[in-house]
Amino acid sequence: MKTNMTFDYIIVGTGPAGAVLAKELSDNKRTSVLVLEAGNNHDKDIPISNSTFAPELEENFSPQYFWQGKGIPQTGLDDRSFEWTTGRLAGGGSSINGEQNVRPTQEVMRNWETLLGILWSPENETKRFKRLERYNGETTNKSARGYHGRIDIRQAPKNPTTTAEKLTTAMERATGFPKIDDYNDPDTPLGPFTRWQLYQKRNGQRVSASTAFLSSDIVTPKGHGLFGRKLTVLYNTTVVRILFDNRSAIGVQFLEEGKCVKALARKKVIVSAGINSAQLLMLSGIGPAFTIRKAGIPLIFNNPNVGKRLKNHTLNSASFSISKKDRALPADDPNALYTGGAFLPDPTGKDPHRRAVQLIGIGSDDQLNIAVIYLRPKSAGNIVIQSKDPLNIVLADEGFLQNPEDMEAVKNIFTIYIKDIAAELAKIDSSYHAPVQRTAEPFILVSNGLGFYMGKEGLLVS
Repeated sequence: MKTNMTFDYIIVGTGPAGAVLAKELSDNKRTSVLVLEAGNNHDKDIPISNSTFAPELEENFSPQYFWQGKGIPQTGLDDRSFEWTTGRLAGGGSSINGEQNVRPTQEVMRNWETLLGILWSPENETKRFKRLERYNGETTNKSARGYHGRIDIRQAPKNPTTTAEKLTTAMERATGFPKIDDYNDPDTPLGPFTRWQLYQKRNGQRVSASTAFLSSDIVTPKGHGLFGRKLTVLYNTTVVRILFDNRSAIGVQFLEEGKCVKALARKKVIVSAGINSAQLLMLSGIGPAFTIRKAGIPLIFNNPNVGKRLKNHTLNSASFSISKKDRALPADDPNALYTGGAFLPDPTGKDPHRRAVQLIGIGSDDQLNIAVIYLRPKSAGNIVIQSKDPLNIVLADEGFLQNPEDMEAVKNIFTIYIKDIAAELAKIDSSYHAPVQRTAEPFILVSNGLGFYMGKEGLLVS
């Protein structure tokens, strides 16, 4: 094993957490930092930099940008399995996601404060968000927004289309929540809006953790820190194990160009590898004792919580035909990506001041889809290693709909919100109607203007 590197800190992963920490820690020119990224730097690739490719990226799961692997078949979803949308490149998931900038609400931050202390209070967290962002858009509360940070946030499009205006008006009338300008304003977390806030520069180019915090003023293309910064970023390096001495992390072992390399840390090893963090901990001997011993790995610390309580959201949609005279996106701004949206509470009236539903308008030349995300699932999944082989894909179980309350919540969204939105949209413009169709795809709910059906069995909800 090759060993010739010692740093103050070692960071695993260049996603939002890893990239920010790399920049912040190496701001102290006396501190040395090594950052290890399994993928490559693709910031200049057209599918990554050009925002119009964002929807296609999460459909194609290209191996040069994504970790390859699927979750196990889901019993609640007709035994379907789903690809992991996990980035394997500089910037991690921020380089391949849908670019939506959504802050946690004040209520969520108050929960953080209760659990973690005053540093996580809404006031302190809002200050941090302001310090991070360079906001380019409208708001009724400029004191809640930042204008000099490293992350460009573009409110898009500048001029919403008639389709976006009609959908937003329909959502406003159907839900009773007035239209809002800025959903990241702490005072207006609920309501419909015509424009999303996107991780984009003013010209619509994608902004990621990599472009913002491992940028050309921080590190060279070859991964060397600039202007006295003791920062080293190594790409195409897969960490396979954390090294311990008397249960204290002292370094990592990783693969680089087929060779096994060891790097040591004087202070800390920071694991910020997304879904792979739990896998790495278990491969290193931290996690459920039974699982680790069964894999033949020496146990460092028995923690049954590692790999547990995995949370993921269901995604459904309602489809509508649109007027041939209307456009979903402005001809001069395809990077706007979305056609209006809304954040709403549970439609039954439970917790009326807390977000529970996200609606996203996604349009094309002849159709408008409303993507529906239930934000507060009670179901939880888990991640388990199959063996001690670090290159063996983990067994990941999203646990979709294991708690029956989640299915009821999604049905309520359609029978209350979507049904009323469909009715109001038809009043505004009769050409906006939902085609009657059946689908072989399980767990896809489609509005037909009167009721809704779901999946192969055609469950009717009126």
